[in-house]
Amino acid sequence: MRQAAASAFSRIENAAALAVQSGLVWTFGARGALTAGRLLAKGKSGPSAIYRIHGANTPDKAALVYDPARGRPVRYSYAELDTLCDRVATGLRRRGLAGQSVLVMMKNCPEYMVLGTGASRAGAAQVTISWRSTAAELTYLAGHCGARAIVYDAAVAQTIERAELPGIPRDNRFEIGSSFEKLLDAPEASDANEDGAVVIYTSGTTGKPKGAVRKFNKELLPAVFRFLRETPFRADDVHLAACPLYHTTAFGFINMSQILGATIVLMDEFDPERFLALIEKHRVTTTVLVPTMLHRLLSLGEDVIKRYDTRSLRALFCTSAPLPGPDSDRAMELFGDIVFNLYGSTETGIVTLAKPSDLRTSPGTIGRSVAGNDIRLLDDEGREVPDGAIGELFTKNAMLVAGYHEDEAATRGSMRDGYFSVGDLARRDEHGCYHIEGRKRDMIISGGVNVYPAEVEATLEACSEIDEVAVVGVPDPEWGERVTAFVVLKPGVPAEGADARLRAYCKERLAGPKVPRAIVVLTEPLPRNPTGKVLKRELRASAHGTGNQEEATRR
Repeated sequence: MRQAAASAFSRIENAAALAVQSGLVWTFGARGALTAGRLLAKGKSGPSAIYRIHGANTPDKAALVYDPARGRPVRYSYAELDTLCDRVATGLRRRGLAGQSVLVMMKNCPEYMVLGTGASRAGAAQVTISWRSTAAELTYLAGHCGARAIVYDAAVAQTIERAELPGIPRDNRFEIGSSFEKLLDAPEASDANEDGAVVIYTSGTTGKPKGAVRKFNKELLPAVFRFLRETPFRADDVHLAACPLYHTTAFGFINMSQILGATIVLMDEFDPERFLALIEKHRVTTTVLVPTMLHRLLSLGEDVIKRYDTRSLRALFCTSAPLPGPDSDRAMELFGDIVFNLYGSTETGIVTLAKPSDLRTSPGTIGRSVAGNDIRLLDDEGREVPDGAIGELFTKNAMLVAGYHEDEAATRGSMRDGYFSVGDLARRDEHGCYHIEGRKRDMIISGGVNVYPAEVEATLEACSEIDEVAVVGVPDPEWGERVTAFVVLKPGVPAEGADARLRAYCKERLAGPKVPRAIVVLTEPLPRNPTGKVLKRELRASAHGTGNQEEATRR
């Protein structure tokens, strides 16, 4: 009893401190407070409660501004989005889809944002997948999650037709702009059900994607509050959502911003210069990019970037893939010390946060543990490794997913004594900052020596000739695996002799076994998935014929 009371007091104290820090406390009126109290008393604290509470508290405030590349911006208030979520929930229930999986396959749009909340209120599960998925991938994902309905936009209509979807009848296929209107029934007056879940399929960079089941338990909200207290988020924020909504990054940052009552500006698709124009136009204060997006932004050059007024920006978050030190340094030169790097995953939520001061002290770091996370770096025998040594990163927190959908073996394989790992290897430096050293499955064993690709990549990223780099291990009869680097050179750098120059560069900075035995100069960007992660399986497949050190491939 005493422990429960202490826990409850801690949650209240945490929420109160965030409300004051963010300025939320000064925006709350009687209707908002009563609505929040009623919902929280019933244990309803998931994303569905956001629109209900702010719809009552500040009904006319802009919750969403959709500003597409073509067409005029559209504004939705918190009250309007709350009503739309109810209409979707009613439509799903009346079609017998409560408790069922609903696939969402489309580009960023307002309908995407209301579907998740509407599904939650109906007790259904929204399953988000990339609009770039092929018909074969869609067939697999629909069968794996047992989908009984799909919502999509016209851009993927042909993919829907080619896919085999026996579990989804024609009447449960809703296209944005036409048949989607059939799903919007008159709203029923009822509280949010919130028995549903969001299923987000992992990137699948090394095999079939796994569906991470995200439920919204009562401990999730305090965990989010603890993270927000470490950041400059405020109630008057304008957050630019540039990442695709089918990915955890966009989904998470939108929800965290709107917990505080922020306004979301939604891009339909990322374009670096248009991103800058939207910051200036809407006086954007916060945003989040994956490192590939940030790299494309920086590639515009200082002259282009300085054409736009970005002084309103107070926080630029980066996540979902390793952030090269040179890119974070350059971003802070151009935008100021507003860059934050964080580590997490679909499965774990946010684990660490690097503030600008951390990035200055330890370039490339993912930062320090966010309150509420218990991190362990373990060797293959499950023993904790000392600072400076590399181990597999396991974490325990309130944000852990319920597991992988219909995949108990994968869930068990990722857990150790209640701690979860997605297979990332990391070390902690003398400043207490963590650094990702690559994926366990990507570690290279060459001549009996462990080579961590991240270390070799960081060395090459610092070379003034290189724009992009990825390092993989390729089977070798003599060494077991051959360290192979794929590089994209900066414009104007000659490809002739690049392999010899770069090997000499590495020899001055890396121990012998870590020096790439083959350097492949690419004429196109590295292959990546839509969220910016390098598809190393494709690089390994193309590298099997690279030969030995004397036969380094060029193309």
